[in-house]
Amino acid sequence: MPSQQSTRTRAVRTRALGAGAAVIALAAALTGCGSAAAPAGSHDAAATAGSAAAPATPSPTPKPSRVLMPAGPAAAFSHVRDTEAGPITVTTLKGAKSGVSGKVWVWLPPQYNDPKYATYGFPVLTLYAGGQSAGYNTWTDNQLPIQKIDADLAKQGRAHPFILVMPVQNLDSRESQALECSDIPGQPKIGTWMSQDIPDFVRANFRTLKGRDGWGLMGASTGAFCSAKLALQHPDVFKAAVPIDGYFNPDSPLWKGHEQERLANSPGELVAQGRADVRMLATAGGSNAYETGLVKAWVKKAAPPLTVDYYEQPGGKHLTSDFKKMIPTTLEWLTRNLAGPSGD
Repeated sequence: MPSQQSTRTRAVRTRALGAGAAVIALAAALTGCGSAAAPAGSHDAAATAGSAAAPATPSPTPKPSRVLMPAGPAAAFSHVRDTEAGPITVTTLKGAKSGVSGKVWVWLPPQYNDPKYATYGFPVLTLYAGGQSAGYNTWTDNQLPIQKIDADLAKQGRAHPFILVMPVQNLDSRESQALECSDIPGQPKIGTWMSQDIPDFVRANFRTLKGRDGWGLMGASTGAFCSAKLALQHPDVFKAAVPIDGYFNPDSPLWKGHEQERLANSPGELVAQGRADVRMLATAGGSNAYETGLVKAWVKKAAPPLTVDYYEQPGGKHLTSDFKKMIPTTLEWLTRNLAGPSGD
């Protein structure tokens, strides 16, 4: 992907910026002790005859754990590069449910390896790139230094320290082979890989939070399509998503002959169905009238329980350099809408 403009050459891909504790009733039976007269000299029997035994003190109810400890199997990671906020590593994930093999990069926030947080689970943010993202993910390089920004904001208490997961999106660099983060009939099941195999992999290897409250998605351009679609299709897995300057209509040539399946994977259709209890922030660049119009129209279609906030970047263009400027805003929004690190 070029350092500035998304490689995607079709119509500009816009995106919209846009516990319970159990209560137990306790009852103790009163025990009658009115037995026959006690032998003379039996002080204890005389003292307790005819009285009731004190109720037993209940054991406190254990607090439900919010932390999910990794149970393996452990993946083999290789060091990729050092950022100002710690290393990025990579592994190749062979999905047990999808059969797809693809690269997944991971960054752990500094707090993750701090002994003070040894029993804490952390929220997870999966990041999708613009362009074809076959063999690369732009969130791993200096164009989009989200690792340092997140670490800095976490120090200031403005953002959660997120585990960042950055997978590939395609297995072929040709746009004619774009999988659009979906299980297109006859093609590799990349949608299953993203929505099931990757979360399973993360839970197997890292301390996370139980349930969906600590799981979010974000992507720019093509990655915006992926983040919106996956959240709408899998609200049981993900709670929040940020599609940055995205598009919402699947247009890969691989959908030819599969119109019903294409529509079932279209964020443009899913947003209005009222089936997904998720939160989204959709963004658009303010200098691009087509993009702002596209994103605003999509946001307007959102049906409850889905909620979509809209953010328009003043003077923003469909460029990686402008996506970079929005990172603090998007991380702060995700922090307000996702659970933070938690210990038992």
